[in-house]
Amino acid sequence: MTMAEAQKSNARRYDLDWVRVIAMLMLLLFHSGRFFDFDPWHLKNVETGLAFAAYNHFFNYWGMQLFFLVAGAAVWFSLGTRKTGPFVKERVLRILVPLLFGILLVVPPQVYLERIYEGQFSGSFFQFYPHFFEGTYSGSYAGSGNFSWHHLWFLAYLFTFTLLALPLFLWLRRPLGEKAVSKLADFTSKPGVIFIYALPLCLFLATLMPLFPPGEQNLVKDWAFFLYYISLFVFGYLFCADDRFWQAIDRHKAVALILALCASAVDAYINIAGLKPYRGYTLGSMLFTCFWCFDTWFWILAILGYVRKYLSFSNRFLKYSNEAVLPFYILHQTIIIIVGYFVIQWDMNMYLKYLVVVVLSFAVIMLLYEGIRRWNVARFIFGMRLRRKQQV
Repeated sequence: MTMAEAQKSNARRYDLDWVRVIAMLMLLLFHSGRFFDFDPWHLKNVETGLAFAAYNHFFNYWGMQLFFLVAGAAVWFSLGTRKTGPFVKERVLRILVPLLFGILLVVPPQVYLERIYEGQFSGSFFQFYPHFFEGTYSGSYAGSGNFSWHHLWFLAYLFTFTLLALPLFLWLRRPLGEKAVSKLADFTSKPGVIFIYALPLCLFLATLMPLFPPGEQNLVKDWAFFLYYISLFVFGYLFCADDRFWQAIDRHKAVALILALCASAVDAYINIAGLKPYRGYTLGSMLFTCFWCFDTWFWILAILGYVRKYLSFSNRFLKYSNEAVLPFYILHQTIIIIVGYFVIQWDMNMYLKYLVVVVLSFAVIMLLYEGIRRWNVARFIFGMRLRRKQQV
């Protein structure tokens, strides 16, 4: 299918909606497990476990990567029904407004509870709030400052990517761009070519990650993952421009799954055996980074391929959940930290603690969402389309 044909058949891709919803639910499990894995986080349980570390390591392969790829695909469909001006306005309302609101009201409770838990502040949240704007947050060191966008970094990056990539996206819809997409799609139709799309990911992380290590999601000290994520964002847009990209994914999904499983098994052995090389400009480190990127790409192709095969349909659950994804994302980490702040202090098995955090956090988020979805002011703040008033 050419770009023109893809534009004419601008039907909604329910499989991509399912990917977004499933990834969001798994992100809830991921952040709930951050209390109990081995890596530093805002709050930590005294006891940690391998099961949580393994799941979170696995999610890191493809979780946020899929969010960016699906977001790029969403831009393709949005530009198909809007001119440039209305499209930019929609992005401002749906991304920038929730980001600013989230920074001002959703993130501060996370920093407050961390400072309380670490004994770095004493007093009420309202006493702490003015201090939120003092300095820039960096890890658990209170002296570095408190101001942060925490998990909302995704929205900041997404908005930035949208503005930066928009000229390219618009060019790809012009005759020369359509011709370039068609040639690339024709090349991608050849056996195995879809796998080489991991090479840009390898290039950016292998060459830049030693200088810009992960964790600094601040747009200015994160060039390795900035270029890595924007590549996935562009791939998502590009793949929707010609159905031959998706046909290639369909044909290679089984091989991709086998390669993903094998590569993940090797990665697990390397980590358990303590063979992971130190990050730097050594051959071993750069090869391991490329290996990680290919494993990530294998998982992405496998997930996209099998979800497209088995979940290309809609139902009431998907319609409800798809609309809830953005408010859910904005709220989820703050609610998890509020719930977890109390739960990790209980004298209880850590697996039961985890279960309580997941269930209670999900319930609170959905309860809040039920209020948000019914009130247009809240819908606006959380980036949702406003409900039309029913005419009498």
